[in-house]
Amino acid sequence: MQFSRLGSSTLDVSRVCLGSMTWGLQNNQHDADEQINFALSHGVNFIDTAELYAIPPSANTYGKTESIIGNWLARHREKREQLILATKISGSGVSWIREGAPITGQAILQAVDDSLQRLNTDYIDLYQLHWPNRTSPHFAKHWPGMVTFSDVNRDQEVAAMLDILQALHACIEQGKIRNWGLSDDTTWGINTYLRLSSQHNLAKPVAIQNEFNLLHTKDWPYLIENCVHEDIAFLPWSPLAAGSLTGKYLNGARPEGSRWTHMQRNGLFRDTLQANQAIEAYTKLAQQFGITPAQLALAWVNQVDGVTSTIIGATSMSQLKENIQAFDLNLTGEQIKAVHEVLHHFPSPY
Repeated sequence: MQFSRLGSSTLDVSRVCLGSMTWGLQNNQHDADEQINFALSHGVNFIDTAELYAIPPSANTYGKTESIIGNWLARHREKREQLILATKISGSGVSWIREGAPITGQAILQAVDDSLQRLNTDYIDLYQLHWPNRTSPHFAKHWPGMVTFSDVNRDQEVAAMLDILQALHACIEQGKIRNWGLSDDTTWGINTYLRLSSQHNLAKPVAIQNEFNLLHTKDWPYLIENCVHEDIAFLPWSPLAAGSLTGKYLNGARPEGSRWTHMQRNGLFRDTLQANQAIEAYTKLAQQFGITPAQLALAWVNQVDGVTSTIIGATSMSQLKENIQAFDLNLTGEQIKAVHEVLHHFPSPY
């Protein structure tokens, strides 16, 4: 397993980050224990979760994933220091979490304590803002005109960000979190927090996790360039585009128990004609390379300059093993060229 520094922090994280959002709905405690133990035995030291999880989110599954990880930690206290544990505070719009209110400094203070209790730990290595209070161009809102940036009151937004930043800094000083980061944010979000951190001598963000995969490369080059030069770890989530890059949903297939058989908050916006055509092309390339479509997609993300650690998820041990094996692959120049020919033909299929 290879490792990378987590932005400007002092932490080294495995190039594979074990995602956990299915634990508590599609996967139970036994499944999660098995996945964690296997991942650790193969050098993975990075686990990502969120108070919102399991996914798809509901009032019944809120906090369950953190509790499952906490149950594992309660039985493996000796392994806590080996882990880099990341979690997130939910943003506005989820009615059963703080009545759907936006993130505030006070909300962070309470949410951190709640996550620490569920996780059965004294500290969180990376605490992330799941999404910003303002509407950001993510989750199928990245097309021109879908977000009106000029509607945002900049001064109010910046004041709220400072309040958030002060609370995060307080949690760091108290030893409850070691570092903090962003999720589903933009270059403006990164740079505003960096500026506020500098102006007020507060802890700066060390990471951002956004969706990034062969079907969704909008963070290249601008946001990733920003991350490289500002020492912000870039952590792609959904490197398999919600499982679609495995090819299992082609031609309308819906395997029993798969993620797309569950209701999705934002619908199946990744299921487009162009996306399916791209997936077919990538599937054929994977067959030519002698690897699986999932491994092709993961190996490609891993070789992108600026990527720190890729967040993978699996509902079965066979999927997890296949996915982790992908990070031992080194795509050749000719293979990358072939992949990019497809990417150029389908640059933004959803």
